[in-house]
Formats: sequence, structure tokens, C-alpha cells
Amino acid sequence: MAHLTKDILLENLARELAAQAKCPGLAKTLNVYWNPRLKTTAGLACFERKAILLNPQLVEVSAKEVQKTLRHELAHFIAQYRAGRKKIAPHGAEWRAACRDLGIPDETCCHNLPFKPRRLLRRHFYECRACGTVMARVTPVKKQVACLRCCRKHNGGHYHDRFRFIAISENQKIAA
Repeated sequence: MAHLTKDILLENLARELAAQAKCPGLAKTLNVYWNPRLKTTAGLACFERKAILLNPQLVEVSAKEVQKTLRHELAHFIAQYRAGRKKIAPHGAEWRAACRDLGIPDETCCHNLPFKPRRLLRRHFYECRACGTVMARVTPVKKQVACLRCCRKHNGGHYHDRFRFIAISENQKIAA
């Protein structure tokens, strides 16, 4: 965490907003950091660290964008806090309700900021044995992953080994 810089003012604001949203447990534990490793994303809600990570490039855009991004990421925490242990969609109904409560009712899941996108070379290819869908990845898959489309269509959305992606070479991908 040496690359992170804590922002006490924004942290106090986030805690105050969480308290106003009737999330006292969250208000006590939340942290806000500037993270220079963020290059293309404006912010990130890091549940493991109970931290909101913000891209330092936001300061160059505007103070209003810093506030909006802080509230966007805080909405993720508030939505999950209110839902308890229930799994919720990242930008689902609970998140949208939290955005409304934080004064950003028309918030979208993605930003439209002038951050230069990264182009990463995908060198690892996998194919669904059932439908032939090819998945390209920057890093190799570390666990068994199945084709979501096939799992939804044939197995009620649950994992099944017959829809598992198998590694293929780049040459096989080009031939397909």
C-alpha cells in the first residue's frame, strides 16, 4: 500500500455521507486513497480494504468529477451494506437507489473521462467445447471456467464441466 496516498478530507466526506445514508458501521471504517496505479478507471470500491481508491488524474478533470466519483464508489459500499450478505449486481437496483440517496440520481456505470485507454495483448485463448465460443485473455486462467452462455442455456446458469473452456493455441484460434 506504499503507492496509496490517504485523503483525509474526502474520507471525512465519505464517512459523513455514509452516516447520513444510515450506514453507521460503514461510516466508521471507510477509507479513501489516491491510487496512481489506476490508469483508465476513475475509481474503485475495494471491499477487502474497506477503501475507495481514486485516480489522481481526476483532479486534472475537475473538483466536481472527484466528488461524483467518490459518491459513485461510495454507492457500491452503501448498496452492499444495506443488502447485508445478499449478493447484489455491481450497478443494479440497490446501487442506483444508493446513488439517488447520495445526490447522483442519473449516474451511469461507466465514466466518460479523457483517460488514455490501455491496449493489452491477449496471448491466452480458450474455447468452449460445446458452442465454440473463443475467450481471449491477457493472463492465463487459473481455475476452471465455463461458458456462461452455455451454462445459462443448458444448465440453469450453473457451472457444468461439459461447458468448460479449454486452452487452444493462437494458431488454432486463427484457423477457426
